[in-house]
Amino acid sequence: MIVPYICASDNSRVTIVKNAESVKRARGRPRAFDRQHALETAARTFWRLGYEGASIADLTMALGITPQSLYAAFTSKADLYREALAWYRSDPGANTARTLAEEKDVIVALSRVLTDSAAAFSGDETPPGCMISTAILTCAEENQPIADHVAALRSGALKMFEQRIRGGIKEGQLAADTNIEGLARFIGAIVQGMSVQARDGAKTDELSAIADQAVEYLRTIAAKK
Repeated sequence: MIVPYICASDNSRVTIVKNAESVKRARGRPRAFDRQHALETAARTFWRLGYEGASIADLTMALGITPQSLYAAFTSKADLYREALAWYRSDPGANTARTLAEEKDVIVALSRVLTDSAAAFSGDETPPGCMISTAILTCAEENQPIADHVAALRSGALKMFEQRIRGGIKEGQLAADTNIEGLARFIGAIVQGMSVQARDGAKTDELSAIADQAVEYLRTIAAKK
């Protein structure tokens, strides 16, 4: 249906206006919202810009939705970030847990975590570094709950390393007096350091050199068992 009205002007032109129903029909049916794709896109945006650096405008532009749609789907920027972190842990970030479970020897497992991280942090298909390792190290006071959440994820990774090291001791692959927490924190520090250097522009060969040095140390302590 078309509704005409007379525009109040000197030449008395007739302007044609479509009613709301016609406009809606002309636009067509909106595309279905793909939540998983949206989470991946949001994660990459946060990964590249950081939590505080990624504005709502950045996120809506990347997702191709309005701010109202973003809040309707994810409630808040903080909740979207939490879900984006969960996506990261289940996809690109899942390699660490998978490697620790797959490799029978603890030294091989930890060495592979380091060498794989060096390659992943400097790859061309994702933003540099690790989305979690170096995320929100400092923040505004109102973002502290998010910073605490990310810190808890990092602590969880250390616990995962500790568990694998403990298993290696039990299986006789490491000495019984191995400092479990210290070795786990050493691995975590190397991973975190490579993430920082990747963000600063370090290339794969440069990060691999760091990983190789750490692997040599792991072989040394394995030889002392």
